[in-house]
Amino acid sequence: MKTETVDGSTLETWSADEVAKALEANEIVLIDVRTPQEYMFEHIPGALLMPMAFFDAAKLPTQDGKRIVFHCGSGARSEKVARNAISAGMDPIAHLDGGFGAWKAAGKAHMGTDMGTGAPKSVPAKS
Repeated sequence: MKTETVDGSTLETWSADEVAKALEANEIVLIDVRTPQEYMFEHIPGALLMPMAFFDAAKLPTQDGKRIVFHCGSGARSEKVARNAISAGMDPIAHLDGGFGAWKAAGKAHMGTDMGTGAPKSVPAKS
């Protein structure tokens, strides 16, 4: 994990492996800040959706017992949202380095779309 101090608060940048391990252990709340269309096409199971366009830090859950980790497609939007959360007083806050693209590149399990039928399909982790 990489860390950066932003206005006296800690911004953490987590790898796909770190996020997967913490999500499996139920230690984090993973929040997807992509659009609803992106989320419906493919997403990380268990991730909550809070699109960046509608982001309101005041509506975030507390971090009592669980860290909040944001993710998007590439890491750019999630970093911006994480910085907004820090400005709203959340500390520490984290985001997924490389976003969903890094998650898939790391071979992590996710929900996708069957292009033949349009139905959701589980994409297993690659060994």
